[in-house]
Amino acid sequence: MRHRPRVPTMALARLTLASGRSVVLSELRLSSTYGDLPEGYPCGPGNEVRIQGLLRSAARDFPSAPVHLVPPPREYPDQYAGAYGPVEILPSVACVGAFRSTALDPAHDPVLYHSRLTVVWFQPTADVPSGCDAERALRDVDWDELARDHELRPDAPPGGPL
Repeated sequence: MRHRPRVPTMALARLTLASGRSVVLSELRLSSTYGDLPEGYPCGPGNEVRIQGLLRSAARDFPSAPVHLVPPPREYPDQYAGAYGPVEILPSVACVGAFRSTALDPAHDPVLYHSRLTVVWFQPTADVPSGCDAERALRDVDWDELARDHELRPDAPPGGPL
């Protein structure tokens, strides 16, 4: 038998969740929270439309993983309220990340299964979250409750969804 050295998988980043679980960020999409804001101002109803759009997009783009929203922090500056209510500001960068980790079910073969979760969150900068330096709310995600195991299929096309 040959001994093969363990080769690390390529990942954008590795995060350690508050639970101690290590997760891999395999895909990350960043966008400006208000980059496409039509005339008007940031407000609660507009923010909800933006969040729902991100959730729909994440579910469509990553159909084999559940989608979770990390509730964003909201700021309410002391400004005049317009027709849609008070000014409500979300962090400037909207993020959609595809994460994976080891299988949740210990009965699953660790070579053939891993767990997946797609996460939508907001952050103040365009930095890639990494290690223990990621936003606290992102590291607090309850992976065991939210993620789902996924079987790696040997018949999947190269470059296709795992």
